[in-house]
Amino acid sequence: MRNKLLQCLLEEIPQESLIFADKYADLVLRIDEILTQKGLSQRDLAKKLNKYPSEISKWLNGEANLTLKSIAKLEAELGETLLEVPRKSTQKQEQGYIRQEHTWVSYRKITTTTITDTDKLNWLQNVG
Repeated sequence: MRNKLLQCLLEEIPQESLIFADKYADLVLRIDEILTQKGLSQRDLAKKLNKYPSEISKWLNGEANLTLKSIAKLEAELGETLLEVPRKSTQKQEQGYIRQEHTWVSYRKITTTTITDTDKLNWLQNVG
């Protein structure tokens, strides 16, 4: 019964909310990975960005949305790309075949943590 109820609730979530949750989670995991690699804490990052530590915490736990401007500031301060939009694809015809080229990079942290449907639902309720 719980699984059916949960499934019904998940089916009612708009597609854009699911896409947002996936992309936001990927972004937060990437930021966390960079902080770990550089030996920085959220407090260190806050100092570098001239922000309160609570604001960084809200960004990273989904209580506040990151704007494109804040992502650009993070990229500049961390010296790492966090978000990249695919460039215009190009097509070339070679010997009767069309070769299509795309330019983009996507980061996804590999983790052993399993995010359950309940976790996603709880996170979406907090963000929404």
